[in-house]
Order: sequence, then structure tokens, then C-alpha cells
Amino acid sequence: MKNYVIGLDYGTDSVRAMLIDTENGQELASNVSHYKRWKNKQYCDAAANQFRQHPLDHIEGLEITIQTVIKESKVDPSLVRGICIDTTGSSPVPVTKDGIPLALTKGFEENPNAMMVLWKDHTSINEANEINELAVSWGGENVTKYVGGIYSSEWFWAKILHIAREDEAVRNAAHTWMEHCDLMTYLLIEDKDLKTFKRSRCAAGHKAMWHEDWNGLPPVEFLEKLHPYLATLRGNLYDETYTSDLVAGNLSKEWADRLGLSTDTVVAVGTFDAHSGAVGAKIGENTLVRVMGTSTCDILVGSYDEVGTKTVRGICGQVDGSVIPGFIGLEAGQSAFGDLLAWYKELLLWPTDHLLNSSTVLNDAQKEQLREEFSDKLIVELTKEAEKIPVSDSLPIALDWINGRRTPDANQELKSAISNLSLGTKAPHIFKALVNAICFGAKKIVDRFEEEGVKIDSVIGIGGVARKSPFIMQTLANVLNKPIKIAASDQTPALGAAIYAAVAAGIYPNVIEASQKIGSDFDAEYFPQLDKVAAYHKLLVAYDQLSAYEDPTIKISQHEFSL
Repeated sequence: MKNYVIGLDYGTDSVRAMLIDTENGQELASNVSHYKRWKNKQYCDAAANQFRQHPLDHIEGLEITIQTVIKESKVDPSLVRGICIDTTGSSPVPVTKDGIPLALTKGFEENPNAMMVLWKDHTSINEANEINELAVSWGGENVTKYVGGIYSSEWFWAKILHIAREDEAVRNAAHTWMEHCDLMTYLLIEDKDLKTFKRSRCAAGHKAMWHEDWNGLPPVEFLEKLHPYLATLRGNLYDETYTSDLVAGNLSKEWADRLGLSTDTVVAVGTFDAHSGAVGAKIGENTLVRVMGTSTCDILVGSYDEVGTKTVRGICGQVDGSVIPGFIGLEAGQSAFGDLLAWYKELLLWPTDHLLNSSTVLNDAQKEQLREEFSDKLIVELTKEAEKIPVSDSLPIALDWINGRRTPDANQELKSAISNLSLGTKAPHIFKALVNAICFGAKKIVDRFEEEGVKIDSVIGIGGVARKSPFIMQTLANVLNKPIKIAASDQTPALGAAIYAAVAAGIYPNVIEASQKIGSDFDAEYFPQLDKVAAYHKLLVAYDQLSAYEDPTIKISQHEFSL
């Protein structure tokens, strides 16, 4: 008898459902729904680093995408054994004591503080700084030590603390908060007991400082020093956490009817997109999986013997079972990767977007066609020209901190910079410098892991940038001086979520076996070009010097280098 599972992948701009045959990993159907409110920039203020999303975008997208893949695949709905949801994170949502997202209740429908606080929202920089100061001074154990020793404004407690201080109405109405992956899982299942609901180990460990050393979430005494609300909130959250190979519950009758599925379908514990993406790409020990899109997440798994109680400085956490049960999952990443290039594209398109409208030479249809043509071709043409530019000391040097720095050593207050400009600098030179910058940022992450004793034998690239830009991937291979394999699947996070669902449904005994059986193959590999590796090393030294100028806490060390 055939068995099928669904991976539901929530990205920054859209949600994708993918139906997988568990026997061979074949994708039978896939559907994407873009968030219409988010697309209209509702509830956001980019100048203030405020990025919020309405839960209705996510609920509507869930229903549309799953209904569509069931219809298009024509599979027997009773054979869909499991669903697993992955999301961005940390993206917490306030909910009532009845488990209803606050934005779906009267009086909060249009309040941005009642929405999901998206991962890239940096309105809580001051709160993150306060958490970091308190962690080393409050008299108890440093609760940031398993999240790299630095708490980020992108994470759970900082965001909630900011909202609690800014909006009394939300603070009073929010009985508890749920990570996006937990909320969507909770909405689907029959059992609506918030206290016993199985929260994601991945989300709790990497973003909410949950750890066995202090019996779960940070102590009440620590949270109370930040705000009384956080101390009260802790009692309304959770004690235990669960890995995503486990069942969170069965699909409720309401959602089974809405989706055209059966209440026998199990829903696995939720997870984050980067972690499920690593599983979809067949991650193994000492393999770095780089999820490369608007930002990056860098995922590793290590054995208990290798990692143990050793803490890795300046990363996004090390959590038992967050990627593969039985291994320590380690996470790092860059706050901007594709976003840096998207910013440059938008900058260059300003004349097209703003001056075409006043042109009397073209009609409206021609203006729109020209605008679309410029937008479609700009990065392609910049890439062609950038590839022709030799790697030399005359290139501009840029920093990748356009959205702050996630790792190593989180600091969202940092800004990007470009140096070594001249009258000979053209648009392709700056584009090449920005590509170099995101690759240099990746190099600093790899260096940090290896300096801390975490071995990296191989690198796997997944995500839109990895699949679409050979130029960036070749540059990355040269900068890292390591070969990079590219996963063949365009949707490894959804595939990884499907793998978790297959294990939760009992179709496979464990995540490793399921991943090896139905995970993505590889369709490209980039090797370091030895004639360029040394040249990039010289540029990396210049990158370090500019970094130290922008961030005085950086100490420039002599780079060890060998071909």
C-alpha cells in the first residue's frame, strides 16, 4: 500500500505544500501561496526595522496549498499519513488563553504588535542588549551560554519584552506566545490543551534559551529582572520540548474536513525551515548545510562525544536533537545574503521605478514592459560583467552587515560599508564586491566553528541562491577553499518536513534512514579554483580590516593560509 506525507514550508514571503511518496521521495504535487497582506507591506515599517505578518496570511495559505496538492495529485486522501510544518524563526505570535492568535480577536485585528513578529524584525535591539548584560550580572548561571553567549534581537524573549513594554493592551491580552511552527501545528490538531501541547525543541533551544541545565526555560528570577510579565509568561509556556520525529497530535475533524484529509493523519512536532532543509539535504556528521536565500542559516550536527558540554562562541545555539535526534544540532547564519543583492538591485532600479512614470515618450504598457525587462535582466547582466573582472586589490571591499550581523557574535546594530571606491568603479565592480562580502561573511562562520573545534569536512548548499547562481557558488567555494555540493531539490525544507512526517507516522524508524532514502540528491558541485583562492585570501584580509573599523570589538588575527 502506498503512503504519502506532506511537508508544509513557511518562508518569509510564501508558504509551500509538497506531497511526497514515502517509498522513493518523488514529489507528486507542490503548490505555493504568497502572503497577500505581507505583499502589500501591511504592518511593516522597514525604516524602523519592523516586520510583522498577519496570521490570516498563514492560515489561508495552509488551506489553499494543501487542498491544491491533494486535488492535483489525485491520491487517496486516506493514504496521507502525516504532515509536518517548518517555519522561519524566531517568529513568535501572541495568543489568548484559548489558543487563538491575538490578531484574530476583536480590537487587535490591525494592531502590528498583535501580529507575528517575523524573524527579521529588529525592533528589540535594546532589549537584546539588556538580556545580554543581565545574563552575566544577575548572579545565576549565564543562560546565553548555549546560544553562543550573545542573545539576538531576532529571538523570542527580546521580541516579547519589546512588545510588552510598548503595548500594554497586547501585554494584558497575550496569555502566552507561540513560535510560528508551534502555532500552525497547534491549530491543526484535535487536542487544544496549551499546557500539554508539544512545543518544538528546535525553536525552544535555539531561540528561547531552553536547556536541560536549568530545567527548561530561563529561571523565573532571571526573567523577573527583565519584566514581571516575562516571569508570569514563563508559567504559561512549557517545561518539556520535543523533537520533530514525534507526533504532536492527529488532524482535527475541522481541519480534516477543510483540507479533504482524514483524522487518522498525524501532525508532527513543528520545526524551523533551516533545520528541516538540512534533513532534506541528507545532512551527516561534520557536514555544513548552508541554507541560502534572503538570509542564511548554517546547520551542523555533531555527536555527543565531539560536542558534549563544550560551548561554541557566537553562534545561534547548540541543541540536543534539534536537527537529528541523537545528535547535537548547531546553528549559525547571516542576517542578509540574497537580501544584500536585492537591496543593490532595488537601488539601481530607482530611476526605472520613479522616472519612467513621468516619461512622455512611452505609453503605460510600454513603461511596464520596460520596467519588468530591466528587473528581470539586471542581476543576470551584472553577473556576466562581474565574472569578467579579475580578483585583485583594486576591487571595492564591502561588508555584508546590511541587516546587522547574526553570527559570529550577534550584533544587529552593525551597518554595512563599502570602501576602496574610485572613479573607475562601475556597477559590476560593486556587485562583485557585495558577492565577495556575503562569501566572506560565510567564511567567518566556518572559521569560528573550526576555531572552536567543530570539524567541517564537506559543505552542502541549498536554497534559491545556491540553485540559481553558479557565480556566487563558485566564489563561495574559492573563499571557503572547500568543495560545495548543491542539493537537486528546489524545496529541501519542505522535503525535510516531509521526512519528519514520515518518521512521526511510523513509516521509517528514524530521521537518518528516512533522509538517506527520500532526501535530495545533488546535481552540481563547485571546487575551489586554486589560482583564485590566494587572491580571495588577500581580499579577506581587507574585509577583516574594514570589519574592525566598523566593529571595534573585533581583533584582527593573522590568517593561516595554505593551498
